[in-house]
Amino acid sequence: MGEFRFKQVIVLRADLKMSAGKAAAQACHAAVAAAESARKEHKDWWTGWMREGQRKIVVKVESEEDLLKIELEAKALGIPTSLITDRGLTELEPGTRTSVGIGPAPSELIDKVTGRLPLY
Repeated sequence: MGEFRFKQVIVLRADLKMSAGKAAAQACHAAVAAAESARKEHKDWWTGWMREGQRKIVVKVESEEDLLKIELEAKALGIPTSLITDRGLTELEPGTRTSVGIGPAPSELIDKVTGRLPLY
């Protein structure tokens, strides 16, 4: 198996105690939205990621503050991001920030932001 040069990381808030289905839906929103941003902003990263099989890793943080900090760190490095805010139709209050999609981008760049975070 070859080395992956690109990846996408989805950061979910563990403190919200979302059901498995809700967490999966929020992760999907973040993945799609961030991929679309990357396709527009860094076509070469997006293309490489698509060729390699769209590697995704899901990690967690324990607060909204931590989620926003991670998003800002990624943006500061020029990594495409997408912050997801829930509409509040099922489990969460409207306006709850649930997740952030980071990348796709070069793996070593994303690791500077998310490499220390535990898997979800």
